[in-house]
Amino acid sequence: MSLVRSGLGFDLHPFVDARPLVLGGVTVPHARGLGGHSDADVLTHAVCEALLGALALGDLGRIFPDTDPRYRGVSSLELLRGVTELVGANGGRPVNVDATVICQVPRLAPYLDEMAARLAETLQVKAGRVSVKAKSPEHLGLLGREEGIAAMAVVAVEVNSLS
Repeated sequence: MSLVRSGLGFDLHPFVDARPLVLGGVTVPHARGLGGHSDADVLTHAVCEALLGALALGDLGRIFPDTDPRYRGVSSLELLRGVTELVGANGGRPVNVDATVICQVPRLAPYLDEMAARLAETLQVKAGRVSVKAKSPEHLGLLGREEGIAAMAVVAVEVNSLS
């Protein structure tokens, strides 16, 4: 018998100079990127956090600590592969993802389908099972002041047996 568990993920990173902006594994043209130990892909990090949460496996920082030089500048899609393997090792299989990126700039509409496709490929699920949306904070708060980008994700994970 299988059951479906859900997980919620969130991430936030500040804008920094001299880095590419990567979201969902897609390099988005913008004057600034995001600061962080890896490539600082907030969208992929939120999906990772949601997957880990669905099976109560901790958080991204515990599994891939920013004190470990192996993860400096690493593609967050590699982190997502690792999280997906961990979920699988614990009897789980991602079913679907619903994610939202929150930022004032840049406008993301032209890149959302590619982000969803890259995430789906990495998760090894059909493209139609990954939704990526973008929302503007309407000039409110730190995101509205263009200080950074946030993302949140909800996932469903089918579990055949719990460890």
